Amino acid sequence: MGHTATPEAHSSGPTATEHRLANGLRVVLSEDHLTPVAAVCLWYDVGSRHEVKGRTGLAHLFEHLMFQGSASVKGNGHFELVQGAGGSLNGTTSFERTNYFETMPAHQVELALWLEADRMGSLLAALDQESLDNQRDVVKNERRQRYDNVPYGTAFERLTALAYPDGHPYHHTPIGSMADLDAASLEDARAFFRTYYAPGNAVLSVVGDIDPEQTLAWIEKYFGSIPAHDGKPVPRDGSLPDVMGGQLREVVEEDVPSRALMAAYRLPEDGTVEGDAADLALTMLGGGESSRLHNRLVRRDRSAVAAGFGLLRLAGAPSLGWLDVKASSGVELADIEAAVDEELARFAQEGPSPEEMERAQAQLEREWLDRLATVGGRADELCRYAVLFGDPQLALTAVERVLAVTPEQVQAVAAARLRPDNRAVLVYEPTGGDAAEEAGDAGDAGDAGDAGDADSAGAAGDNDASTEQEGEL
Repeated sequence: MGHTATPEAHSSGPTATEHRLANGLRVVLSEDHLTPVAAVCLWYDVGSRHEVKGRTGLAHLFEHLMFQGSASVKGNGHFELVQGAGGSLNGTTSFERTNYFETMPAHQVELALWLEADRMGSLLAALDQESLDNQRDVVKNERRQRYDNVPYGTAFERLTALAYPDGHPYHHTPIGSMADLDAASLEDARAFFRTYYAPGNAVLSVVGDIDPEQTLAWIEKYFGSIPAHDGKPVPRDGSLPDVMGGQLREVVEEDVPSRALMAAYRLPEDGTVEGDAADLALTMLGGGESSRLHNRLVRRDRSAVAAGFGLLRLAGAPSLGWLDVKASSGVELADIEAAVDEELARFAQEGPSPEEMERAQAQLEREWLDRLATVGGRADELCRYAVLFGDPQLALTAVERVLAVTPEQVQAVAAARLRPDNRAVLVYEPTGGDAAEEAGDAGDAGDAGDAGDADSAGAAGDNDASTEQEGEL
């Protein structure tokens, strides 16, 4: 193992050191003895953007298959061993990555490392037609429960297909299509695993009450013998013009609780100053009950029962600003859309007030600090910045970058991007009679991004559509 520890940049806060095994596995450690727990997080650089037409859904399907046994752990043993040791675990899939994670009592970290290494190194030994068929059916049922058979369930899938043109790597969502799931063969699954589930395509982070030297020794012991594999193809280019150049629109007539206006705006990529400025702009416009759209549509006009605007952060393609407005009974969506455009135009012309800037930056700062304060949240962010941006240390300075954004930068991104000619629009018209006239639950601003038993997609109502809401596999 080559130890290339990075100097500790922030002695007063969380720190992280980086290491790399001979087979290419990147390791990030962050020592924290506040509580006797530790998180193990493993990110693979594979998501739905790596899939090809006709074989969508494989990344998400593998998230399930990884919990179906390996050479040394049969059936549901991964869950049984972790939970029997007092830990918790899950996995999620998104456009840009698949991750697996355990939070364990500190003295059980070795168990989690062994389990992750065993399935990375030996899953193919246990992968057979029976387990593939079983999990294929599970994923198809998940699609029915979360997308096809719930009100507004396919909204994000529809908007994604509008916002990213046919053939673009982000045109389809991680859940995949029924037809493609049916078409996936055992050899397709095995080839996918060999290509993407290799040490050099992964980042492992361990955060919490750990002994770094002992932890590194365990990682070398269990992961070091896994062969390297360099057959991963270069991801397809996800770049697009800054502005769509015209409004795309689709009307959906379904049995939904109320009329709804949803839209996806093309915004700057994650990891940029402009991306942070866009996040602040959407926080002020639709991030909670103090936002401009909530005050205008829900409180003043009473034309809507909910109005949210949040950001789906993407690193390999333009991010999406995700607008979701549920209409009050009897209100025409054209009136709501006109009010939204009026508020966006006013914001672009005037910019944010000092009070709005202070409130929005405080809100995003709190959200960031909340994530970094838990061992699981910090482990996930360290992996995220390592995989998507090449530097896990960026996770520890994210708050500083948000606080450094100026009102002028927020106004500039709003003026350039939050325009009618830069959005895909979805209009829901109820078909269910009297029930459709009743305003539905405001909820979050849609399921946006990740697909997995492990995670219902992040919601724009939370103002961060890339934040996973984990459930149980």
